[in-house]
Amino acid sequence: MWIMNGGGEDSCEMRLAFIKKRFFFHGGAERYLQTLLTYLKSAGHEIHIFANQWSGQNGIFFHKVDTLSLGSFLSTITFNENVKRAIKKDSKPDCVISFERTTCQDIYRAGEGCHSEWLEIRSKFEPLYKRLSFKINPLHISLINLEKRLFSNTRLIVANSKMVKEQIIKHYAVPEERITVIYNGVDLIRFTPENKDRWHRDVRKSLNISNDSKVLLFVGSGFKRKGLKTLINAIPIIKREDIKALIIGKGDVKEYKTLAEKYGISDKIIFLGPRKDIEKLYAAADIFVLPTLYDPFSNASLEAMASGLPVITTKNNGASELIEKGHEGFVLDNLFDAQELADKIYLSLDNLKLIGERARKKAEQFPIEKAVPEFITVIEQLKI
Repeated sequence: MWIMNGGGEDSCEMRLAFIKKRFFFHGGAERYLQTLLTYLKSAGHEIHIFANQWSGQNGIFFHKVDTLSLGSFLSTITFNENVKRAIKKDSKPDCVISFERTTCQDIYRAGEGCHSEWLEIRSKFEPLYKRLSFKINPLHISLINLEKRLFSNTRLIVANSKMVKEQIIKHYAVPEERITVIYNGVDLIRFTPENKDRWHRDVRKSLNISNDSKVLLFVGSGFKRKGLKTLINAIPIIKREDIKALIIGKGDVKEYKTLAEKYGISDKIIFLGPRKDIEKLYAAADIFVLPTLYDPFSNASLEAMASGLPVITTKNNGASELIEKGHEGFVLDNLFDAQELADKIYLSLDNLKLIGERARKKAEQFPIEKAVPEFITVIEQLKI
């Protein structure tokens, strides 16, 4: 049962329900949501989480939502149906905010972007049999059907980039006025260039990386979509012995280790898996590289900028809207061009200090403290 807050009718405190199927420490979206919830809770709002898996946070009420066959289309369908029932069972919260493709929310944050767009992008490089499977795969069918319903019925949609807003309008003809763009915020205290003084040498020493090496950092789970292959293809092109690449996140490590062995660069690439102490890895790096095929808005890109790193990413990353060519980093037009990526790494290495300082300045325009009131304003709009 919902616990009533004691503020009465005039209180600005709200009971807020958030929907997130699975929450673990790794992943930019999870870090963003955790920070958002922390600030909302500290502002006095009562927070309830409806999830199948939740890592836990003091002062937040957790409601477990069952699903069938995690990772399959059944999981998507059953989670949506079960979360609808779970929320209906309790007293109506002031607002329901979903971070998942569900159909019972007042506000949908389109953090995963637009599945129709992702399939359109994939159709440009996947083999014919895979493209044909898009039409009959139950997972794709269920996701597209959910998107149609949620974009049609959700009162307010929050896109985390202009790119995503345009894609939603393109595929689902949603009126522009129902979509608000709120860029992801970043914790400017946790992610700061000052971390280099604290952890740069120790982290490198623990990884057996010399202080003179130039370290490229890749952060992202789902290596194929995040473009790891393009980064590995680029490393042999960079004619420098001092290059190292740190790979953070979940994915098929074996496939990419095999590719690195093929090129004879296994000694240049270190796979570290998901990490809780991600700020320490930014501190140990020189450049952040994410040649992603599709990313609605990479939180890791903004965290890297806040940490004072030049960022190299692609036009298919919503966070690229914050990057001016050669100013805070570089934006690649060709998703698979390893030579272009190598060229941009060279250019970044030549201007590390200046580009890193500009990246930090840009990130300072997007503190999490700004994103939270923007989100609250969107919630308040529903009460007018």
